[in-house]
Amino acid sequence: MIADILSARTREYRPANALEQERVLAELLQHYVLARLSRAKLFSRACFHGGTFLRICHGLLRFSEDLDFSLERDIDDWDLERSMRSLESELFREGYEIETTADVRRTVNVGWVKVTSLYHERGFSPRREEKVSVKVEVDTRPSSGAVLETRVVRRHVTLHLQHHDPSSLLAGKVHALLSRPFAKGRDIFDLIWYLADRSWPAPNFVLLRNALAQTGWSGPGLESEGWREVLSSHLQGLDWKQFRRDVEPFLEDPSDLDLMTSDNVGKLLRFKAG
Repeated sequence: MIADILSARTREYRPANALEQERVLAELLQHYVLARLSRAKLFSRACFHGGTFLRICHGLLRFSEDLDFSLERDIDDWDLERSMRSLESELFREGYEIETTADVRRTVNVGWVKVTSLYHERGFSPRREEKVSVKVEVDTRPSSGAVLETRVVRRHVTLHLQHHDPSSLLAGKVHALLSRPFAKGRDIFDLIWYLADRSWPAPNFVLLRNALAQTGWSGPGLESEGWREVLSSHLQGLDWKQFRRDVEPFLEDPSDLDLMTSDNVGKLLRFKAG
């Protein structure tokens, strides 16, 4: 039950302020949602990736808003609306006021799970009507080329996950940085986190090229020897103050904000292992 997950986590960690309360409770709700989606056999057809996956399985030191998935098989059998209704029924049976929505009109299906009274129940807010929300995004037409792995992981709940391998995860982040109309500070923070680990493999270039083609990339081709230069050039002249403002609310350690500089990213992109 979600109450058991909440009790275990809040015994070991007491949020210092209202923003941390929101992040911690949203993360706990994410784990509950993941457990229920796993029980519904989502991971027999879908792949988990993105910031929340990195946090759960690789220790990324920032909170993440979304649960990101890509459908790898049985696309015609996917029904996000049905999954949201199932989550709503389970949480309702546990005594929670819950609202779920699903938008399946676009290639990336979007669902929301919003639970009332979790803040109030844990003693973080006198207002019972405050809601904790989790966003679920499912890419129903992902780019080809990702390498998939599976693992069993335990963090608050035990999960059997299908996910992208490390090189495919980095390819996804490079694609996001090159293709978004406006770069996000969270993407820059994640890039620093990736590149600071000198054992992390290079991007999966098959996936990266396919993803860039799918989103209409018109820049230079990306090969194993040139991707760092292309990315470095793309990041020149951007608003680093805005990047820091964007990522600051999501950091576990506020001092990590000091890493968010053009100089640091430039040094990491110029470094080549071996």
